[in-house]
Parts: sequence; structure tokens; C-alpha cells
Amino acid sequence: MDIVIEPDGASRPALSPVEVVERKGLGHPDSLCDALAEEASLALSRFYLDRFGAVLHHNLDKALLHGGRARAAFRGGEVTEPIELYIAGRAVLEAKGVAVPANELVHEAVHAWLGRHLHALDPARHLRLHCLLRPGSAELAALFERGRGAKAALANDSSIGAGYAPLTPTEAVVLAVERRLNGPETRRDKPAVGEDVKVMAVRRGERIELTVADALIGGYLDDLDDYRRHKTWIADTARATAAALTPLAVEVAVNTADGDLPDDIYLPDDIYLTVTGTSAEAGDDGQVGRGNRANGLIAPYRPMTMEAVAGKNPISHVGKLYNLAAGLLAEAIVAETPEVAAADCFLVSRIGQPIDRPHMVHVRLALASPARTPPPNVADIVRRQVAGIGDLWRELMDGTLRFDRWPPRGG
Repeated sequence: MDIVIEPDGASRPALSPVEVVERKGLGHPDSLCDALAEEASLALSRFYLDRFGAVLHHNLDKALLHGGRARAAFRGGEVTEPIELYIAGRAVLEAKGVAVPANELVHEAVHAWLGRHLHALDPARHLRLHCLLRPGSAELAALFERGRGAKAALANDSSIGAGYAPLTPTEAVVLAVERRLNGPETRRDKPAVGEDVKVMAVRRGERIELTVADALIGGYLDDLDDYRRHKTWIADTARATAAALTPLAVEVAVNTADGDLPDDIYLPDDIYLTVTGTSAEAGDDGQVGRGNRANGLIAPYRPMTMEAVAGKNPISHVGKLYNLAAGLLAEAIVAETPEVAAADCFLVSRIGQPIDRPHMVHVRLALASPARTPPPNVADIVRRQVAGIGDLWRELMDGTLRFDRWPPRGG
């Protein structure tokens, strides 16, 4: 394993005069595709493990959401054409003479997740699911099987993972605001607040400007004044959440496409009103990999890759494992090395090689004080963290490790 450590060069967007950060929330169509592809993969993985004693080869990382049609209204509304969700991928569909009920497992997983997380969407009525699974290529299936007998699984792709630590205050604010608006208190006290929450932050010097889009649910609103009161509550809540994390001044704008409409010319289509709490019902489509990166953020001032994490098998797909491992490695370096203020980490795989032996690990540091050489323990942390990559699947299976949030463990 080639380890390259730069003592100077980690990204420090918090020191820049301008920073831009985005998060697509729980109910955004792209986030839905990520979450549902991952749930489908986990359902298959658990069946494989329970029935055959091992997670078999599969990848369900191709999902496309075709938005439906809806008529939103105060105190009501209806979905007139359902959302169409396509999950395509490769999987072992028969082993040891036993047929794998893959379609049924995927349907159950998708419906259960939507039932738990989108309170105004009825998957039986509002969703049409198309499960498109076929066996994987003989070459990749054989590679996967060879890895099952080895000390560590063999990488099924040549790929790059990227991660960084710590979060900037702006990044932390974006995550916290979306979490608060999609938290259990909001579901209980403000059911009109839909799960499709998108947060965009622009920091200019010492001021953060937040733009929040939220698909408010007409069935829980009486009229336009009620809608406006909820917009005010969203802005106040976002501002208070941000103030608890940063002393920077925070401005919040909510559903800015609404405009300032007089009551006498108001039409339902003029505001962000939905039936189900997600724009997937009518306004937007979605796709795996178009949304948040492995730490739950879209941060263009940071290192990141185009690799989609969701839906890939947790045993050998480095497109999933290396992106998670890179973030965990950066977090460990910063936590355990006082001399390091920030770290960017990159892991590169070579197909067919053990996943705990990356082709290269590149670490860029920002040291708290000028130094020509990196702290000596960084290489040791790299070796320890990389050695544990082969065990990440267990945490993914039991839910203690998740992508699309920070920190990935707990929280």
C-alpha cells in the first residue's frame, strides 16, 4: 500500500471569504433514490446472510424516480398519477438450489422505508415500483466468490473515495437545519412541514445566507395565512438552530419562488404546496448519485467524487466502502492528532486487489502550526483505519454506520 502524506494542502473553506454548501433533505427525489436503493441492498444482504450464511454478490445502485402528478390544495388535494420508481441492478437470484425472492424483498423494503419516513405519502397508492434485477456478469461474480475465501474481500472496481474533516461551521449549520426540520419534534408538532427540505448556504465573510425550500403539505393547512405562518416558523427554527452552532450572523429565506402574492390573486400553483410532502409527487424527478455525498453534504469547495454510494454491496464495492472509509480516516486523524487542524483523504482501489490494501492512500493535512514534516502517528492511523475496511459491512448491516450523515457513526 502506497501512503502519501502531505503536511500542507488540506482544504480550508472556512478561511475563504466565500463558501457554498448544500444538502438535499430526506424527502428530496434524489435523496429518496439513494435511500431506497440502499434499503433494497440491505434487504437482499440480510436475506443472503440469513439464508446462505454470507452476503452474496449484488449491486442495486441504479435507481430512477419519475415524478408523478398531483393537485395540491388546502385541507386536501390528491395525487392523480403515482410516482414511478425504477430500481435496476445485478444480484444473485438463485443459490444452492434456492430461489431468492428479490423482487418481493425490494418491494417490502421500499414500502417499509417510505412508511417510516414520509408521513403523508401512502406507498400503496402514491408509488408504482419497478424492480429490474438480473444476475451479475460471470467475471464479477467469480471475483466476488474468490474474495469470500480470502482474508479480505477483493475490490470489484477501480475507484476513488474521498473524505475530509472537520466540518466547517457552515457545513455543520446546513446539516443541523435539515435535521431539525425533518426531526421527530417537527413531525409531531408541525405535520404540515414536508420531508422534502433542501438547504442551500452561502457564507460571505461573517454572514451566512440560508435558502430553505420545503414542500409544505396542504392537507394540514387551512389557508394561505396558515401557509405563511408555517414559512415564518421554518425561518425562525432554521435561524435558532444555526445560532446554537455559530456566532456568525444568519439570514434565512424560505420558499423564495412563492413571491409576494396578494390574497385576491393567489392560486394554489403559486406556492410550494404538495399533497405528500415531496416534490416527487409532481415537480421533480430523482436519481441515485445526484444528491449528497457520503457525509450528507454537497460541498463543491471540498474534495469529492462522482461515485454513488447508495445501493452498492457492502462487502467488496469500493465505491461505497472507500468513500465511507476516507471520511472516517480524516475524522480519526483530526481527532487523534492535535497538530492537525484539517485533513483531506483519498483512497484509490485496483480491481481484484484486497480492499484492505488500497493501491494508494493520499492524505493532505493542514497543520495547526507551520511544519515541514507530518506528525509521525498519521501513517499509523492510516494503516489502522485501512485494516478495518473489511469490517465496515457489519456496521452497515446493523445500522451503526450510515452514509448521508455526519458523523457516520451514531448521531
